[in-house]
Amino acid sequence: MSAKVLERFPAGSPRGSWPAEEYAARRRAEGEPATVVMDLKSDAFLVVVPHGDED
Repeated sequence: MSAKVLERFPAGSPRGSWPAEEYAARRRAEGEPATVVMDLKSDAFLVVVPHGDED
């Protein structure tokens, strides 16, 4: 099982700002199983959804 990246957000957001979490919450409210993960290599938060091999 792999994941599809919906959006990426820089990790340097102002203190108290969680744009990746807010974006993921909106996607979850629409029925998508969105999760936030950290990409250490690019220093960014990624909003991902599970992506099977059927495509």
